[in-house]
Amino acid sequence: MDKIWGQACGYLEQSVGANNYNHWIKPLRLVGVNDGIAEFDAPTRFISNWVDRHFAQAILTELDRTGHPAERLRFHIRAETAAPVASAAASAVTTPANQHRPRAQAPLRAVAAAALPDRNADLGAPLDPRFTFDNFVVGKPNELAHAAARRVAEGGPVSFNPLFLYGGVGLGKTHLMHAIAREYIQNHPGARVMYLSAEQFMYRFIQALKEKTILDFKEMFRTVSLLMVDDVHFIAGKDSTQEEFFHTFNALVDQGKQIIISADRAPGEIKGLEERIKSRLSCGLLADLHPTTYELRLGILQSKTDAFRVQYQGLEMAPGVLEFLAHRITSNVRVLEGALQRLFAFASLIGREITLDMTQECLTDILRASDRRVSIEEIQRKVAEHYNIRLADMIGPKRVRTVARPRQIAMYLSKQLTNRSLPEIGRRFGGRDHTTIMHGVKKIEELAASDEALSEDLDLLKRLLEA
Repeated sequence: MDKIWGQACGYLEQSVGANNYNHWIKPLRLVGVNDGIAEFDAPTRFISNWVDRHFAQAILTELDRTGHPAERLRFHIRAETAAPVASAAASAVTTPANQHRPRAQAPLRAVAAAALPDRNADLGAPLDPRFTFDNFVVGKPNELAHAAARRVAEGGPVSFNPLFLYGGVGLGKTHLMHAIAREYIQNHPGARVMYLSAEQFMYRFIQALKEKTILDFKEMFRTVSLLMVDDVHFIAGKDSTQEEFFHTFNALVDQGKQIIISADRAPGEIKGLEERIKSRLSCGLLADLHPTTYELRLGILQSKTDAFRVQYQGLEMAPGVLEFLAHRITSNVRVLEGALQRLFAFASLIGREITLDMTQECLTDILRASDRRVSIEEIQRKVAEHYNIRLADMIGPKRVRTVARPRQIAMYLSKQLTNRSLPEIGRRFGGRDHTTIMHGVKKIEELAASDEALSEDLDLLKRLLEA
């Protein structure tokens, strides 16, 4: 069976993707195919339910490819009681009942450092080995978040709890959270570090309600040393999940346990999140990861280029290419890294040096998408022209309606059409506080719902700015 499953897994990793494969399929063990039923051992019911719902057809297809067709899957939950460290294969991931299972690449990212035979051993799918402090490039946009993350990872007394990391897509939130978890585990062998997304928190909670294991759920989450929840904005509007999250949060804070949360915006900006949760999340340190500067993008490119040169056996790059990319691709770090990866792969395939001409040829679509970037200054100028006010009034102190309303419209458009954070927008509007920007944005949203003329003005301005 192991040989058959190994063959199927080779295809599955390609068909469902490495991330899904590592999270959900790798922990399974095929024990038999009989009477049209493929039987598997699974480390937890959570994993078996998820696989049955999302990957059953893919697994059946690949089993058929190996000559062992089946019509459905059946799962048996392993209940192992092995010693704490049986082997390297029995590393890291633990259940609330302190049972140990093989290196289950489970979505519930609960890691016991004591089980790691080697500090550099693979922690499994939950923690990406690429995301460490050593390869996190620090610049002004992220220096506060980085410093706070390092302090938490040390595991000593921390004056803030929770640490709330927020910012747009691809600015390094997840990188920092993985780095914190890895270093905390290394500094505190035996600590229980739980890292999961808010979606996974919700799914676990729903499963516990269905299976009447809510006490086990509470025990599992409230006995960790460090709780890390990614993308907390996902639970906005989900009342029951927010209720449980609120009580879990309070229980851990009362025990002095550290909590780290990430989201795409500050707590006060997350619509549908209960006020009491916003208040709790805001009582710690809010660390905003700002959009990257040219200098930071260039530093990231230089760091990645060194790694790619090793991977692609010393491919040469002409002067000026990295500077060109740092200047042209400003959306987020993931797009930047993806462009560089594509460039090295392309150059390797055709066997040529990476030049500026090749870069423009290879990255035409990415560069075109990055060409049109609306700036806050351009928004201010266009709105001032439309309402016939002075550009200086946009950042000035005047509060008369003829100036205040266009200023709020410009704030609203800046939030809608740029990836700038509220504090950054506030700085561009004469150093105003981010709460002032929030108020202006909310005001325009409310008025646009009932004022047809304002709604038409907003549509016109958007078309002009995006043209």
